[in-house]
Amino acid sequence: MGQRLRALREARGLSQENFALEAGIARSYYGAIERGLRNVAALNLIRIAAALGVEVGELFPEMTTLQNDRKRRSRQESGPSRS
Repeated sequence: MGQRLRALREARGLSQENFALEAGIARSYYGAIERGLRNVAALNLIRIAAALGVEVGELFPEMTTLQNDRKRRSRQESGPSRS
């Protein structure tokens, strides 16, 4: 989600600081969200979506992206295959 938020914010030409101010949340908290270090409360998702001018659902990556990431992580965790 953080990568998606960063892309949407940058597409609007906003710094983290200016965006966080517009969304009504702390810049450090927003920065941690973009870096994937913090979970986001539903109320803050609504604030972020409103500040970006998008629907909340648009903040989330597409399901195919999530599924591909999950498969990639699973392969990495299982290590190299033995032939």
